Amino acid sequence: MDILRIILQVVFIIVCIALTILVLMQEGKAAGLGGIAGISDTYWGKNKGRSIEGTLIKGTRYLAIAFIVLALVLNLNF
Repeated sequence: MDILRIILQVVFIIVCIALTILVLMQEGKAAGLGGIAGISDTYWGKNKGRSIEGTLIKGTRYLAIAFIVLALVLNLNF
């Protein structure tokens, strides 16, 4: 069981580092008053999921889920 715990801890550290990098790579959402006009149209456009920003958001979502699951599993006393 100790080997499995060490492997999970290493994976947890990798997920933490990757999650930090992905969050820092994303653009800020506070565009001020400029976001009300034309910029918001491109943000909510049809191809948002195919853009780099959409990919970063999806990756952040998956890594956040992995982070929570691994944190819960590592917190168990087995």
